[in-house]
Amino acid sequence: MEDNLQPQETNDLNRIIPVNIEEQMKTAYIDYSMSVIVGRALPDVRDGFKPVHRRILYAMNELGMSYNRPYKKSARVVGEVLGKYHPHGDSSVYDAMVRMAQGWSMRYMMVDGQGNFGSQDGDGPAAMRYTEARLHRISESMLLDIDKETVDFQLNFDDSLEEPTVLPSRIPNLLVNGSSGIAVGMATNMMPHNLGEVIDGCIAFIDNREITIDELMHYVKAPDFPTGGIIYGMEGVKAGFNFGRGRVVLRGKLHIDTKPSGREQIIITEVPYQVNRDALCDRIGQLVKDGTIDTIAHVNNESNKKEGTRIVVDLKRDAVANVVVNQLYKFTELQTSYGINNVALVKGRPRILNLKDLIGEFVDFRHEVVVRRTQFELKEAEKKAHILQGYLIALDHLDEVIALIRASSTPEIAKEALVSAGWGLDEIQAKAILELRLQRLTGMEREKIKQEYDELMKLISHLRELLANESMRFDLIKNELLEIKERFGDARKSEITYLDNEVSIKDLIKEEDVVITISHLGYIKRTSATEFRAQKRGGRGAMGGRTREEDFIEHLFVASTHHTLLFFTEKGRCYWLNVYEIPEGEKNSKGRAIQNVLQIAPDDKIRAIIDIADLQDADFVNSHHIVLCTKKGIIKKTDLADFSRPRQTGVNAITIVEGDQLLEARLTDGNCEIMLAVKSGRAIRFPESKVRSTGRGAIGVTGIEVDNEEDEVVGMICVNPSTPDRTVLVVSEKGYGKRTAVDEYRTTNRGGKGVKTISVTAKTGSLVGILDVAEKEDLIITCRSGVTIRMNVANISELGRATQGVKLIRIDEGDEIAAITQIHVDEEESAELIENEKTTNDEATNLSEDSSPQEDGVPS
Repeated sequence: MEDNLQPQETNDLNRIIPVNIEEQMKTAYIDYSMSVIVGRALPDVRDGFKPVHRRILYAMNELGMSYNRPYKKSARVVGEVLGKYHPHGDSSVYDAMVRMAQGWSMRYMMVDGQGNFGSQDGDGPAAMRYTEARLHRISESMLLDIDKETVDFQLNFDDSLEEPTVLPSRIPNLLVNGSSGIAVGMATNMMPHNLGEVIDGCIAFIDNREITIDELMHYVKAPDFPTGGIIYGMEGVKAGFNFGRGRVVLRGKLHIDTKPSGREQIIITEVPYQVNRDALCDRIGQLVKDGTIDTIAHVNNESNKKEGTRIVVDLKRDAVANVVVNQLYKFTELQTSYGINNVALVKGRPRILNLKDLIGEFVDFRHEVVVRRTQFELKEAEKKAHILQGYLIALDHLDEVIALIRASSTPEIAKEALVSAGWGLDEIQAKAILELRLQRLTGMEREKIKQEYDELMKLISHLRELLANESMRFDLIKNELLEIKERFGDARKSEITYLDNEVSIKDLIKEEDVVITISHLGYIKRTSATEFRAQKRGGRGAMGGRTREEDFIEHLFVASTHHTLLFFTEKGRCYWLNVYEIPEGEKNSKGRAIQNVLQIAPDDKIRAIIDIADLQDADFVNSHHIVLCTKKGIIKKTDLADFSRPRQTGVNAITIVEGDQLLEARLTDGNCEIMLAVKSGRAIRFPESKVRSTGRGAIGVTGIEVDNEEDEVVGMICVNPSTPDRTVLVVSEKGYGKRTAVDEYRTTNRGGKGVKTISVTAKTGSLVGILDVAEKEDLIITCRSGVTIRMNVANISELGRATQGVKLIRIDEGDEIAAITQIHVDEEESAELIENEKTTNDEATNLSEDSSPQEDGVPS
């Protein structure tokens, strides 16, 4: 017997392969971990699904369970998924399907469930044999075009069927619904977001691939949870958006009511995401029982399906409600934090992704889907057009075709005869002709075939153009995304609360254009620019500010509420002020004394204002200068960087000699031409390079010669030669004005007398202001009486230097123009302002009696 056993033992020893147990365990565990990472726990960055969710939706689609079809048993779906695609336990499939049907678990539900699918109070769903389901309407956008070779398919677990490796989603599902999962050695926890915000972010990314994450956060503001709540602080959210790892603190929403008995109660209307309402009530009760919170009398969960969440916390008579609220935030899940860990599969490998990565991967995937769909549609259209072309050839040779077919003994012989007949038919066309129904040989059917062929050729041309033009493809992607937003977009559910240390007050101020007015006696206010109506030239105007009898509006300035203003006083001091810090007032209100806003000396007053968008922009600050001029014709240039560090008490901008005053300040880029105008009607033009840059304390140099004590500089403009559409606008104190081309003023050295810019007469009055304007801008004129008129610059005549101009505004006896300023409007707004203006004063648009068309524009 021993002899008989010996050969068997030898064979067994030959089949034994010695291995290192450490290496074997490493290999086996790595294989297992990769299987869990790729096949179970982590979502794909493209469609945002793990394999089980993808298989559920694909199986439901294959079963025809669309949103407008009858419900089917959940067990039917689970069986389909298990039997064909997902070789795991039935509970894993059913639990995943249930979660996709819960409105408190998914920001946008993918499955439309009928029956008991659980509750937010921790109740479990009914067994799969009792519940029914079908696809939700939005989930069809995940499956659209799956039959057009848009995605790759792979064999299922037993190689008997094919399943998609990814769904051709039109929805950025990973960001919209989030995901969570624990793999081996890594995990993912991604927050849900608002669909409309994410789509806006995708479109912004398509328009600008270099967009920063901070700029994307203007669109995708923060996570948006299906149960609402209040996001408390944005520091962790910003970290998640920037680095893929962060933390969200979420608070429940509540309010405090007072009962008829006088006792207060806290009503909780929203709880944080994934918080069990019954468990929350039990926790509050336990805290009362332990004595941690001793001011709560009773707590009750009154939530229901119709009214949603309602948890009532009754307080004792001596309780302070706000103290109890803070205790609830501290000791219960009414305030919960969630760790952001944006780990997803990118090309089969796990990666940590920031906001831009997530959006970029989805956009690239959509582009790939659009390309593959277009290629498929083009291929199918060309196939169909090829057959229709064969039909048309056959119809052109109908008698010969019929005779040839009748003479053939078999279909194969007939097909070969058609191919070799010399009409240019191939085998595919010949086969289609043989299968052609007789009714299609009628004249009407032939027209239909021709029309169908022509439409197909147009489609083929469009599809080829689409494949050749990348910008067209991205426009198509944007249109499809906007369609999804219109169909399924909704308002945010989660509110955002900034902490004191992370929010700038500028972020809370609405950005809009406002008109800043400063009166002669030093009253300042800001008013929305929309309150100033546009009127036609020669109109009567409207009140721009109610002032004292001896006061009038001296400065009008238009700026954004997010900008910073530099104020220059007549004594040469500079002060800083954010536009939103200027007191707001109605158009006809007086405003507030400027000494209450800025630390200006009582005997000093504002003379010039410069609007700076961002003093922290180093490139802008280092490339710009401020040019200052005085009434006596002194001019000085200083780098803007010298004014980029605000001081509450202000700084010296220019040293003013006795008897002189600062008049104007302008922002330049170093390439401008400077023009100064004097009261007597002269103006000078010279290059900015003629004035070298000096420090803040310098005196300056002569810009224009002022003849006598009574004459003085009334304005300065800085014209950029690269903007030829701008003209020089001058206005006299009696309401006359005109526009003149810049080239009519010859370029000279600084310090000269200049040339005539307006003909000054007793009727026009002295020159009061000079501006450089474009036709798309509006002009705002303010009188000493407070009357203000806004008109389109395009309506002001363009005349020569030596003319007296046309009547711009009718001035009352004893009144004079005090200030002029321009405001930029786009062409549509400007046209609409003028077209829709309907004044109630019949005389508003009439020229004054002393202004006739014959004398307008006549040289003196």
